[in-house]
Amino acid sequence: MMKFIGIIPARYASTRFPGKPLADMNGKPMIQRVYERVKDVLDSVCVATDDIRIENAVKVFGGQVVMTSDQHRSGTDRCYEAYRKIGEGYDVIVNIQGDEPFIHPEQIQTIKTCFTDANTQIATLVKPFHADDDFESTLFNPNSPKVVLNKNNEALYFSRSVIPYIRGKNYTEWLPSHTFYKHIGLYAYRAQVLKEITQLPQSALELAESLEQLRWLENGYKIKVGITEQETIGIDTPEDMKKALALLANR
Repeated sequence: MMKFIGIIPARYASTRFPGKPLADMNGKPMIQRVYERVKDVLDSVCVATDDIRIENAVKVFGGQVVMTSDQHRSGTDRCYEAYRKIGEGYDVIVNIQGDEPFIHPEQIQTIKTCFTDANTQIATLVKPFHADDDFESTLFNPNSPKVVLNKNNEALYFSRSVIPYIRGKNYTEWLPSHTFYKHIGLYAYRAQVLKEITQLPQSALELAESLEQLRWLENGYKIKVGITEQETIGIDTPEDMKKALALLANR
């Protein structure tokens, strides 16, 4: 049986929302809500942080936490440091966004299933856009990366632009005429692969699109893709938190 550990990178510093992991959500800090959503579908879960306030908050609710450097360029690098400190014994590390308190446990199961294929190095999730989605706020939104897949459900490319381009049709006809995929920012890596990708220099495509996963593709790694119909809600600003609290109240 493969063993999966979920690591939740959590920084206190944020330009748009300082202290975001500790923001109160109906009596619980957001980081706790993320932790509790995923802890029952993984063998272990750990928060990786560079701030003692987050460390203390996780300890208060009984979670596992590891202190990491404040010099990391990405959550992937922070995950690897945390994994090294926790020690060996896990086959796959799942990198869980600390600002998605509505993540679905089923999404974790979907990404785990990708590793039933022994050739899977890295896995991530996508969600199909629907024909009745608003194309301006979804398909044309550069903050919502798009993905194209091959026949083996592996990522060919990620872009902030619309991919593919539908030739011969007005863009208002694109969604009904082709299945476009939105990237869901959840990753999982085999332990050795995580070590390798954290040692790669930034790549030209990564710098152009500001998408870290393009570095891995440029260096020949394959990214297996699981498909989910469930939406996640990321919280980037205090305004996003107001919407999230309203959603939580309705639930």
